[in-house]
Amino acid sequence: MSMIDIAALDDIPRQGARVVRTPLGCVAVFRTADDHVFALDDRCPHKGGPLSEGIVHGAQVTCPLHGWVFDMATGSAQGADDGRVVTYAVRSENGRVLLDAAALSGRRAA
Repeated sequence: MSMIDIAALDDIPRQGARVVRTPLGCVAVFRTADDHVFALDDRCPHKGGPLSEGIVHGAQVTCPLHGWVFDMATGSAQGADDGRVVTYAVRSENGRVLLDAAALSGRRAA
């Protein structure tokens, strides 16, 4: 897997996100309170809300528009909601955040 360095871990606030813009759309990269990182499409499938502006709690993010809750590890909506967002391989290594370059180049347009 080819990984690209996208940011320092400290550039992403705990329980927050940063956006990686690609020619095919945006990816939200999240950091949890315990420094785990996750990467998802930055678009809620319900109404297109920017997930990067959502509330991070544990390993979940709540869409800021209508409250859909997504498991950041799987991309699945939680509870009664039916939906899914695409997830991307990401990891933190030596204080840097690395994202799967191959997945980004093969993603669908957002």
